[in-house]
Amino acid sequence: MSSPLLSLDHASLSLRSNAGRVDILHGITLDVHEGETVGLTGPSGSGKSSLLMLMGGLERATGGTVRALGHDLGKMNEDALAKLRRDNVGVVFQSFHLIPTLTALENVATPLELAGHDDAFDRAADELRAVGVGHRADHYPSQLSGGEQQRVALARAAAPRPRMVLADEPTGNLDGPTGEVIVDLLFGLRERYGSTLVLVTHDTELAARCDRVIRLIDGRLDVDPTG
Repeated sequence: MSSPLLSLDHASLSLRSNAGRVDILHGITLDVHEGETVGLTGPSGSGKSSLLMLMGGLERATGGTVRALGHDLGKMNEDALAKLRRDNVGVVFQSFHLIPTLTALENVATPLELAGHDDAFDRAADELRAVGVGHRADHYPSQLSGGEQQRVALARAAAPRPRMVLADEPTGNLDGPTGEVIVDLLFGLRERYGSTLVLVTHDTELAARCDRVIRLIDGRLDVDPTG
């Protein structure tokens, strides 16, 4: 098998609070390979979102190592991490994080422009059409429903044609039918771009759609990560 796209070796995460140190993740060791879909499950507070943040370099491990896309994330500065995410990683959150003063088209195109893509607006328009909101390109987030906003957020994540997509409860603010559409679009990124998907979810049926399910309990793996 090829080298992992993502590899954690005894990675841990501790944060400081007014009450002292809080240990969130403990000795996480796992590999995720190119094109794989992985579901992260576990009870609230088990560390799922924190683990996703480590994978994307949005939090730094306080112990062990995290390697993604051939890079040791712990040895990269913030600018290098931001560029790695911009060019290779799509992130989709439960909250949509759209810029309210930009249209749907501008929300998708602006990161591409910043990355130097001459076809930013053409590519953004294509991605909006691919997720079914091409006709809403000139609308602002406040003019869109929750499902439409999440489609725009997904188009923004997909526009760089990422090697890896990290999704944190992407259907948490949506009704059932709308959430199912968003999930289908997320899984479709593997077919379109070969993207690896890591998905945090409380939904066991959704997790079962993944190639592999990893469960966390109190910041520790509850299953064999090579599953």
